[in-house]
Amino acid sequence: MASMIVISTTAVPDHVRGALSRWLVEPTAGLYVGTVSARVRDELWAAVAASVADGAAVCIHTAETEQGFNIRTAGERRRHVLDFDGLQLIGLQPQQTPEAL
Repeated sequence: MASMIVISTTAVPDHVRGALSRWLVEPTAGLYVGTVSARVRDELWAAVAASVADGAAVCIHTAETEQGFNIRTAGERRRHVLDFDGLQLIGLQPQQTPEAL
């Protein structure tokens, strides 16, 4: 059964953007939206996560959870997904401050 997904990318290689745009609509730069099967979603995410390099990506898709969606992330991000008894919440890491010279 097909379900809606949203993928947001930052500084990913061009071939990743090309692969995503074959299956999803890009309403604004780096934001992809579409309705695909779970298999296509998982294959797309595997390609994105393996190729993210210095960039970052987030995938949000419908799921059988209390919230009705699931969040996946790849790459270095300040925000991290935390699981609290099945609820996905966002935690922030403290900003790194430069050491005094």
